[in-house]
Amino acid sequence: MRLWPKRRTTIPLVRLQGVIGMGSSLRPGLSAASVEAALVRAFAMKGPAVALAINSPGGSPVQSSLIFSRIRGLAQEKKKTVLVFVEDVAASGGYWLATAGDEIIADATSIVGSIGVVTATFGFPELLQKIGVERRVYTMGENKSVLDPFQPEKPSDVGILHAVQADIHAAFIAVVKERRGARLADDPDLFTGRFWSGEAGRALGLVDRIGNLRDVLRERYGARVAVREVPARRPSFLRGRLGLGAALSADSLIGAVRSDRLWDRYGL
Repeated sequence: MRLWPKRRTTIPLVRLQGVIGMGSSLRPGLSAASVEAALVRAFAMKGPAVALAINSPGGSPVQSSLIFSRIRGLAQEKKKTVLVFVEDVAASGGYWLATAGDEIIADATSIVGSIGVVTATFGFPELLQKIGVERRVYTMGENKSVLDPFQPEKPSDVGILHAVQADIHAAFIAVVKERRGARLADDPDLFTGRFWSGEAGRALGLVDRIGNLRDVLRERYGARVAVREVPARRPSFLRGRLGLGAALSADSLIGAVRSDRLWDRYGL
């Protein structure tokens, strides 16, 4: 006969949502600094695991790597399991974050993958000629004006960019292989930048199972499991300063447009 009710298990939840590294007052982004406090609080709480809800189309590889490393470091320090729940999308840098999980759970219709590197820009040299503007660039160092959008594209410039992209791609692939290991399928498209649905991602080993946060946690920890969301806090120097003027600044609008372009790539 049980005299005391079974103790409730509490699982802290941190939401990693938005474009990584690129943000504005209109659409905040993710960075190691912006999620640090929430991660530290979540891993300090009592309980066997920390849940991460990811909804990101990617962004900065540097911030993706920093956030990933911080999650893994805290998990090892506190000896906690990390459960990742993919919402709409965990693609590119968003999938980099997902690999920090010991288990990745996605909806059948989530978007996952996009293990690649992309750089998008524009070229305007003919436009300058048409409107009678002369471009003047003064440098010390022959490569300081690489990929200038107002000058004709040079194969040597593209070669420099591809070399950097190759290093970033190799680092991304190494993380995925290290974390997913034998679970990965032998598929030639896996590291080409292609993305898949959650169901297809499960077959490829990018996802461990199909499910949702509430059902999976109840199955694992019992019906009395409680989810406690740990919100990220804005840096103190931004609090109270994001009024209408900041929200409508040129930088904020440009940041929001860039963010929307990344989301649009995955139909979101």
